[in-house]
Amino acid sequence: MGGSMTELASPTSSPTAQVSKRSPVPPRGFPVFSVWLRDLVISLAISAFIIIFLYQPVKVEGTSMMPSLDDQERIFVNKFVYRLESIQRGDIVVFRYPRDPSKSFIKRVIGLAGDRIRIEAGQVFVNSEPLEEDYVPRAYADERSYPEMVVPDNGYFVLGDHRTMSNDSRDFGPVASAYIYGKAVFGYWPMDKMGRVH
Repeated sequence: MGGSMTELASPTSSPTAQVSKRSPVPPRGFPVFSVWLRDLVISLAISAFIIIFLYQPVKVEGTSMMPSLDDQERIFVNKFVYRLESIQRGDIVVFRYPRDPSKSFIKRVIGLAGDRIRIEAGQVFVNSEPLEEDYVPRAYADERSYPEMVVPDNGYFVLGDHRTMSNDSRDFGPVASAYIYGKAVFGYWPMDKMGRVH
C-alpha cells in the first residue's frame, strides 16, 4: 500500500497511547549534493577574495632576477602587505614600469627614501657603506658604475639580482611608491623551487 507508514498501538494499549508519524525521507543524494555545492561556492568565494584582495599569482618573464627567480617561474604576490607594513630594503617588489605603466617589473629594493646610493665597478654603496649582497653570485655581477644620488621622498631604488641582464633604477631611476603594488612572497612552480621568496 502507498502512503506514509505509521506505528499503530497494539489492541492492549491504553486509549491514550500516542501514534507517531515518520517524517518523509528526502531523496538520499540531494542533501549530499547541496552540502557539496554550498562548500564549493564558499571555497570559490574565499579563493576569489584572496586572489583579488590579498594574493595574486604571477609568472616571471625574463632573467633579470636570476638566480632568485627564474624565467617562467610562478609566484604569489602579496598585494595587501604594504598597507600594514613599510617597504624594506631587500624586499622583492612588483611595480608598474615608470616608462610604460601598462607593463609590470619585478626587482629588489636596494635604497629607501633619503638613502644615498652609488655604485662603483659593480659594488653598491648605501649611505657610504658597502652593501652585502649574497643574492648576487659572482657570475651574475657586473662592473657597472652609477653616480651617487639621493633617493627622493616616496621613492625606492631597485635593482635586478642578475646585474648584467637587468633594466632597473640604473636606467629609469627610482620607482615611486605609488607604482609598487605588491611583494613577491612565495614560489609555487616549478616544484623544486617551491617556497618563500627571499
